[in-house]
Amino acid sequence: MVQETWRSDRDGQSRITDADIAAWLVAHPDFLNQHPEVLARLNPPPSTRPDGVVDLQSFMVERLRAEVERLKGQQRAIISASRANHNSQNRVHAAVLFLLDAEDFEHLIQTITTDLAVLLDLDVVSLLIESNGHDIPQALTSGIRVVDEGFVAHLMGGRDIVLAGDVKGDEALFGSAAGLVRSHALARLNVSSETPPCLLALGSREPDMFHDGMRTELMSFMARVMERCIRAWLDLPP
Repeated sequence: MVQETWRSDRDGQSRITDADIAAWLVAHPDFLNQHPEVLARLNPPPSTRPDGVVDLQSFMVERLRAEVERLKGQQRAIISASRANHNSQNRVHAAVLFLLDAEDFEHLIQTITTDLAVLLDLDVVSLLIESNGHDIPQALTSGIRVVDEGFVAHLMGGRDIVLAGDVKGDEALFGSAAGLVRSHALARLNVSSETPPCLLALGSREPDMFHDGMRTELMSFMARVMERCIRAWLDLPP
């Protein structure tokens, strides 16, 4: 409506007056709520004006204070997320170095099933492999949970990484430690064309340690390194 008034002024009609503006604002009391950016352009009256004058200065100060607090909150959230991501990255890099430093296959399995929980600040880590009754290399049965054929495909669908928060621990994944688990991360391991499907399961007692929507690049990287380490120690083809 204001724009229409100013257009009519350019067409030679009467110029809008202070009284017109005041009347329009009175008729539209929610205008400043809908357009708070206008306040930043106003020259408000001092807060000590006589009674009956709206104190826009205090209103602007309160709005700006709220905006500053909102921006500070966003800044704190960004910094916190950045620190958490950096910490996770450091932990995964340390875990990968431990995998690469394994002295033999048994040491590698121990690193995966025991040391990773400490390195990644988790409660339990499991390595699972499917059994069809005759294709599991004997060396793989030590320190690894054996599950039924089709278990990995059923659990993972077509996904390589699955994250879930606020869940009840699955005994098939974590055995006797399942009661501790409130969130988990699962990674499919494609060790070799000559081995059955494998799965890495990470469990935490923190309900929000893992959840759908988290980035998965670091876990995927660790899983790919793990595949190569297992394949190398067992002298298997890709």
